[in-house]
This record gives sequence, structure tokens and C-alpha cells, in this order.
Amino acid sequence: MIATPDRTPLPRAFFDRPVLEVAPDLLGRLLVRTTPEGPITLRLTEVEAYDGPNDPGSHAFRGPTARNSVMFGPPGHVYVYFTYGMWHCMNLVCGPDGTASAVLLRAGEIVEGAESARKRRLSARNDKELAKGPARLATALDVDRALDGTDACATGDTPLRILTGTPAPSDQVRSGPRTGVSGDGSVHPWRYWVANDPTVSPYRAHAPRGRRS
Repeated sequence: MIATPDRTPLPRAFFDRPVLEVAPDLLGRLLVRTTPEGPITLRLTEVEAYDGPNDPGSHAFRGPTARNSVMFGPPGHVYVYFTYGMWHCMNLVCGPDGTASAVLLRAGEIVEGAESARKRRLSARNDKELAKGPARLATALDVDRALDGTDACATGDTPLRILTGTPAPSDQVRSGPRTGVSGDGSVHPWRYWVANDPTVSPYRAHAPRGRRS
């Protein structure tokens, strides 16, 4: 019998840890996006860690800017950026206030509200592709820069919330190089995913288009 996922909100202390601890621990957690049509719930299956000033692949490597300022704030907040002139990507800020580390949410399974997600992802061939990749995930959940800075640990009404869910067993967690990261940052095995999950995105090596978060 499959256990019912725990819908208790994750506390801020969960995110107030080193990003390399938080990232794999996010697998299996539930992300709930509240929309006018109702909630969309996603089970996280793939993430990437970005370690701020210690990581050449991070948007925060060269310090704070107007774009990345949320990364330098308290843990548990949402950092949303616009990329390639057409897509949004969503991150969760980790570590103590000022450390600027974050986890990019790369993929997941829509477990509630798939009908709403399908309306935003008309090109998806099936439900496994609705959030298969960071831009697809953000599109399916109707995430854009308006949600940048949202506190995912806030109590009461909030457009985004992270729930405990059912953490992925450690023997099902895999790690490897991050997608599209070049230079010194390409050697870090900081992409984490649930083994054999069909919603995980395919790995792609770097193409010269700039840094990720």
C-alpha cells in the first residue's frame, strides 16, 4: 500500500542549510502553486544546486544585482529569473541570509491540477512532459517574475508553498553534472534526480549561452 504524502509545510529551517544538503532532500517534496483555477501540485523529481560565490555557474558568483537580489535574502524564498528572452525558471533560496545559494527546480510530476497545467503546456505530448525541464515546470505552474521573492514558507495564503511530501529514498537518488554549465562549474555533480522517473529531463552538456542560476 502506497503511503499518503505528508502535506505538512516544510519549515524555514529546512532551507537554512548548505545547498548541497537541501538539493537532494527536495526530491519527492510537493510544490503547491495556488492559481485562480485551483491548486496545481507537483512532486519534485529533479533539481540542481548552485552555491553562490563559491560556484562559477551561479548567477550570484559575481555578487548581488537587481536581478539576483532575492538569492542574498533569507532562505525559503523563491528566485525566478527570465532566460533566453522567452522562459522563466524557478529556484528556492538556501542557507543563511546573505549566502546566495539556491536550488533550481528542474522537473517534476504534476499530481494535482493537471488540467490547468495542460492548458499552459499545449505542446506536451503527455502528462509526463508537463514539467519535464525547468522552463516547462515554470510554465506549467504559471510562474513568472511576478513571483520573484515569494516566501514559500509563509503561513496563511501564499501563491507557492513547499510541503513535506514523501522524500525520495536515498538509494533512488542519483547525481551528475549540471545541465548546460561550462568552465569550472561543469565538474560539479550537483544535479540530483529520482532514478528511472519518466518526468526527469534529459541531460544536455553546455552550449555557449551564458550562466544559469
